[in-house]
Amino acid sequence: MRDYLLTLCVTAAVTYLLTGPVRKFAIATGAMPEIRARDVHREPTPRLGGIAMFFGLCAGLLVADHLQNLNSVFEQSNEPRALLSGAALIWLIGVLDDKFELDALIKLGAQMISAGVMVAQGLTILWLPIPGVGTVALTQWQGTLLTVALVVLTINAVNFVDGLDGLAAGMVCIATGAFFLYAYRLWYGYTIEAAAPATLFAAILMGMCLGFLPHNMHPARIFMGDSGSMLIGLILAASAISITGQVDPDTLKIFEGSTREATHAALPVFIPLILPLTIIAIPMTDLVLAIVRRTWKGQSPFAADRGHLHHRLLEIGHSHSRAVLIMYFWSALIAFGALAYSVHSTSMWIVLVITVLSAIGLVLLLLPRFSPRAPRWAEAVVPPRYRRRKPLPEPEPEHTAVEEEERVPVPAGLHGSTAIGHRSRFSDRRKAGTRG
Repeated sequence: MRDYLLTLCVTAAVTYLLTGPVRKFAIATGAMPEIRARDVHREPTPRLGGIAMFFGLCAGLLVADHLQNLNSVFEQSNEPRALLSGAALIWLIGVLDDKFELDALIKLGAQMISAGVMVAQGLTILWLPIPGVGTVALTQWQGTLLTVALVVLTINAVNFVDGLDGLAAGMVCIATGAFFLYAYRLWYGYTIEAAAPATLFAAILMGMCLGFLPHNMHPARIFMGDSGSMLIGLILAASAISITGQVDPDTLKIFEGSTREATHAALPVFIPLILPLTIIAIPMTDLVLAIVRRTWKGQSPFAADRGHLHHRLLEIGHSHSRAVLIMYFWSALIAFGALAYSVHSTSMWIVLVITVLSAIGLVLLLLPRFSPRAPRWAEAVVPPRYRRRKPLPEPEPEHTAVEEEERVPVPAGLHGSTAIGHRSRFSDRRKAGTRG
């Protein structure tokens, strides 16, 4: 655990220290796009934050390669090199997009190529665990198509949710924290060496997000841009592929006894195996709703709009910071709820706590819809937002009828710089000062 924490801290430190110089570089190169209709910020903000995050990734992999307990990950597996190759390609496309605004189809093709690069180096789904059946082996084409689809969906889901200051980095960091605990439990508790790469990827991804968040919280001084959102989406997908497709569920010894017993025993184990999908449940829901909404209106699925979940939270009445915290809450509830259920699936307290927290989340979500007002006698002791609003006095007209009649009409053809009105007072003053 110390080695993983050291890798996380180094990644966070490098990302944090490089974000400041990267911000100056983005301003100098003009990577500050104009404010668009769907944006919620009011001032042009530099992008290219993904540059600092990518170098944080490189620093984390470099440190892990020189640690005794993590060096075996690089010796026994080619997955770290596959991740770095795919991340470098998608990061380069993201940097170009932050500067020159590439077409959506070009980015989609780059995402598929990046996934193909990782598949070619061994980071692919080899089998699928199915409760009650066991391990189902996939053909090469099936594994490749499933891997590419998972990478593309995850990248776009994270990219879609990157609409508020600190939202994408915070949600990915919270979800990855739950995934790290589960992957570490497989690696250390069950002594499954195949879970070590996914644990390392999760630790590095947490460090990247933690190092970037201080610069990206509201009001953000820099955005991660597509170079950052697509990068963390790809790393998240790589972690899911590594632990879902590479770790053999038979090593957990859960497929024993009858089919019914095996299915019941496997249920809590398979929930965290798809944890990388549950931690992006909110972004994935936003992605599906956006595609349906835009297609229904006859628009392209890649057309931008203000219909995302975080935009709706702002329309309900939440502030910028409160909307981000609500999204954090739901991400943590889903991720850590699945993790807790996998550890103690027989405990009803877990289900009860999740239910209570979900109810609290719904109340917080709909809070601006309610407008509680204190009674008259208690208005002196409650905050101003709970007091009854007094009607504002009607504004007085700026000009009276007499002033309207005395207004001198402006001759046609004059504009603001020449229509200065009557000049007789200047000539009278000049005459008064002239010697007779």
